[in-house]
Amino acid sequence: MTSRRTPPFGRALCAMITPFTDEGLLDLDGAQRLADRLVSGGCDGLVLSGTTGESPTTTDAEKSALVRAVADAVGDRAAIVAGIGTADTRHTAELALEAEKAGADGLLVVTPYYSRPPQDAVEAHFRAIADASGLPLALYDIPGRTGTRIEPETMLRLAEHPRIVAVKDCAYDLLGTQKVLAATELAYYTGCDEYVLAMYAIGGAGYISTVANVTPAQFRSILDAFDGGDPDEAVRLQQLTIPLTELMMASGLPGSVTAKALLDTLGLPSGPVRAPLRPAGRDAADGLRTAYERLVAASAGV
Repeated sequence: MTSRRTPPFGRALCAMITPFTDEGLLDLDGAQRLADRLVSGGCDGLVLSGTTGESPTTTDAEKSALVRAVADAVGDRAAIVAGIGTADTRHTAELALEAEKAGADGLLVVTPYYSRPPQDAVEAHFRAIADASGLPLALYDIPGRTGTRIEPETMLRLAEHPRIVAVKDCAYDLLGTQKVLAATELAYYTGCDEYVLAMYAIGGAGYISTVANVTPAQFRSILDAFDGGDPDEAVRLQQLTIPLTELMMASGLPGSVTAKALLDTLGLPSGPVRAPLRPAGRDAADGLRTAYERLVAASAGV
């Protein structure tokens, strides 16, 4: 196999949901139990308070408390990456400092959304956040949600900053991704579960997965097979995940909703989603459970 960049946060990361109590309060005990399960299942790192973690509806204090609790639960077994992105540069810089104080190992920062800043303003925003703390930074490129792309040329300039080390890539532009991979040392993590193997095969660092909330070992096995010199097995394992990935990520429901619905059917920490999101219906939850059981059985060779 060819040499590969050393990923700053490990290879297999989960974009963890934020568990809530039945009353809708932050469930720190549940978060610790879920985090321990994910790390024991093969996750090298956990991304907290991302979109899957319902960051738009959690408070700054809740975000910090979540980092502290999960860091206590997993210790040095996994990297903790705190999602701190907002549409306000000053607020995002404040969250960077709070995440550092709470014990995060890195930061995930999404492109400022809704205001649709031009590329020079996008670049200035990320540089300001990278300068705000001593933590390494992953840029989150997801124009379908934010309305603004981090253009490859902007990525090339941002890669010169010593604390900008990674990208969570949801731009669906493999050509642009390869241009940046070829010219920089940025570690690219796919945020699209259907692209785990594709991104890894072209030199990516790994993944930040929503579906891994329920199937951490099954996604880790794709990378392990590829690294073990068996690309055909990696293809087979990737294809096994597609039915569940489609239901969780392409059914018209947000990943936070489907992940929590499936975790709930498995008796694992989840709780309700916060408004304006609404829970999945019974039929959707049953379909997710069926797809999950088929994936687990197929992965075990049953």
